[in-house]
This record gives sequence, C-alpha cells and structure tokens, in this order.
Amino acid sequence: MKIVTIGAGEVGHSIAKALYANNDIILIDKRDEACERANDLDVQVIQGNGANINILKRAFPADLVVAVTGNDEVNIVACIAAKLLSKKGARECMTIARVSSPDYINKPITNREQIGIDHMICPELTLASVVTEIISIPSAVSMDEFAEGKVEMIEFKVGPDTALDEVPLADAKIPDCCVISALIRGKDVIIPHGGDVMREGDHVIVIGKPESISEIGKLFGDTPNQHKKVMIIGAGIVGFYIAKLLAKHGDTELKIIEADAERCVEIADMLPSALVLHGDGTDEMLLKSEGVAEMDVVIAATDSDERNLLCLLLAKQLGARKIIAKVDRSEYMGLFERVGIDAALSPKYATINSVLRVTAGAGVESLAAIEEKQAELVELVASPGAKITKKTLARIKFPKGAIIGMIVRRNEVIVPRGTHQIQAGDRVVVFALASAMAKVKKLFV
Repeated sequence: MKIVTIGAGEVGHSIAKALYANNDIILIDKRDEACERANDLDVQVIQGNGANINILKRAFPADLVVAVTGNDEVNIVACIAAKLLSKKGARECMTIARVSSPDYINKPITNREQIGIDHMICPELTLASVVTEIISIPSAVSMDEFAEGKVEMIEFKVGPDTALDEVPLADAKIPDCCVISALIRGKDVIIPHGGDVMREGDHVIVIGKPESISEIGKLFGDTPNQHKKVMIIGAGIVGFYIAKLLAKHGDTELKIIEADAERCVEIADMLPSALVLHGDGTDEMLLKSEGVAEMDVVIAATDSDERNLLCLLLAKQLGARKIIAKVDRSEYMGLFERVGIDAALSPKYATINSVLRVTAGAGVESLAAIEEKQAELVELVASPGAKITKKTLARIKFPKGAIIGMIVRRNEVIVPRGTHQIQAGDRVVVFALASAMAKVKKLFV
C-alpha cells in the first residue's frame, strides 16, 4: 500500500516504523525535529502542513491517509481534503483520523463517511473502555475484543491467593469456552503446553467468550462485589472518560483528584455522582485523608508520566489494592510494570494498534501486540481455497510458536479441537510469536 501519515510525532513515527518494510510510506510534518527524526526510516518525508491541499497533492495518489497529529481539527480537515483529492484521481483512498474531543466522537472507533473519514479513532476513549473493563475483573491487567465483541482476550496476573499458583495447565479447571494461549514470565513469552506450571507473578493470556471471563477471574482470586471504590488522579480527557464510564455504574464510589480548580468545577457539574477534590495527587496527607488505603483501584491519568508513577507508588505504599497508570512515553511502559504498577496503558499504543488493524493486510481483521511486540493476537479471516481450510486442525502443520485460540463462524463461537476444520469466511483468533506470524498468515490466504 501507499500510505500517507500526517504527523510524524511518536504515534506517526511508530506507525511508519511498523509498516515501512512492506509498504510505501510518506510522512508529513511541519516541525523540523519530527522530519529529522524520520530520516532513520526508509520513508519519504514532506515538510509542511498536512491539512494544506497543495502539500497533500505532492503525496498523491495514495491508498491510505492516516492523520495522527495532536490537533483534532487538522486531522479532520486533512482527511476530508485527502478524500476529495482521491475522488478526482484514479483510485479512492481510505482515511483515518485521530480525534480526542468529545465534541466530535463518543465511541472509541466510529465512521464519518459522510464527511470523508472512513475511521475516526479516539485513543482516550479506547483506553478508558479498557480501564473500566479491567476494573470489573480485579485480577485482569489488560483486555481486548475480537470478532466484533464475540471473543475477548484477557491478560490475568497470577497472585499469591489464586487457585492456579504452581498448577500445571493440564490440571487447571478452565471453563470449556476458554483457552489459555500464552504465559508471560518476566520478558519471556511462552506458548503453553499441558505440563507447563503457572507461577506467582506470571501473566496469563486467556481467550474466550465474554460470558466466561468472570468465571476465569474466580480462578485468579476474584470474588464477587470487588472494586467498588475507585480514585482517579487527573481529570484530563482520559481521566474524564474513565470517570464518565464508571459513573454509569451506580454501585461505584468514585473520587477524583484534580490540580486545576476550574477543571474541578467543570467535572463536578458533568459528574454529580462523583466526589471531585481540588488537590495534588502526590500529596500524601491528602491521599491519606481521602482514604486511599481503602481504595480498590487508583488510576493516575495526569499529563505527566513521572507524576503518575509517583502518585501510584505512593498510593500502593499506603494500601491501595490495584494501581493503573496512563503512560504517554513508550519507553516508560516496561519500567512502570517492573516497579509494581498493575497495568500501564498508553493512548498512543491504542492509536497505533487501531491503525495497524486497518493496515494489517488481506484477511486480517484486527490485532493486539503483546509484551512489546514479541507476540501478537490476530483475528484472521480464512480465504476460499486457503491451506488452513484443506484439512482438520490435527492434520494442519501449524507453525511452532503459534496457537489457534478461537473460531468464529457467523454467530457461533467454537473452541478449537483437532477434529475441527476451518471453513472459508471463518474468523480465527490466533496467538503467535513474532517469528511465526508470517507463516501463520500464509495459511489463511
């Protein structure tokens, strides 16, 4: 594909880096430093305003235009202009705009085809949705959806109080509609076998039907009616979206700490059921007085990664049960997890993953990167005549380092067995190490 990426900041640069090996990439940015940074990639760089139609003309024709600057209006205008340009040419391009303001979007991903935007992505809403999901499952640290929500991926942490500590997978009483697809131990990603033993501190990737996930949670130590008290530090866009989603659950006791007095007034008006406090989330006395030790979850969503880390380490030391961080700088993700943050989530990664799902290639519907891209969960669609459809699963030579997690046939979700045979049009959720992914995809085309 010929892909034009408008905005060469961390998100745009990461998208280009992930795609340039197999695609023709053009990066557009008006900043000197962003253009200079892009020189480490084998891509074309155009310096200028991506919403300027004369600048865009230099990059056309194109198959896909991705606008991911930090300005919603620039992204929207750029996509509209790109669509108009492509309609005058030989082929029409697809457009994707990153948008954060609730004035423009109220869902994580939506379509605005009537104004020329095929996909409008809100990373902050995507992140907020993930946070509210993992709050509802105490032992979960990450989640994702596949096949339009018919299949869920949940990453659990094995704690000291779980029924699965030191239990071989073959003996684990996993519900029939779930599959354990991977173990993450330290920096290692392991495709599991029946004899593998889960240990305290391991992260376990489970794929299953949404209705079965709560049952799995019980095996990891979850009990009913947990996570009723939630504290959010930072009421910016992400913090507000999280609070808004949580406020819909009437049984959640919600406290919000925000340093900006005017923002406190705004949030209090919009969320009357929440207690909004003007203060500093790193103030130990404030945290103590507001009962941080009794909190089931503390979420730090300020605009400073360093402040988020400090807030959460303090909250954990004071007794908070689960701590979740918004992290903007990708190089901090591993650090946050190593020092004890239960879940470190990035709006930028949410944007990158959403874009990669659209550009992943023929037959690929969606994907999720695991453990700094060591592995991926992909939803592949079997093409007519593909090798994967020729034999039963037991007779397919499936690549080492990959495992089929779930099959979705129309509205039916199937837990794969050796006797099953994949049919053309089936959606198949596959977990694979990065080294095996290319071989897996070849089976489906």
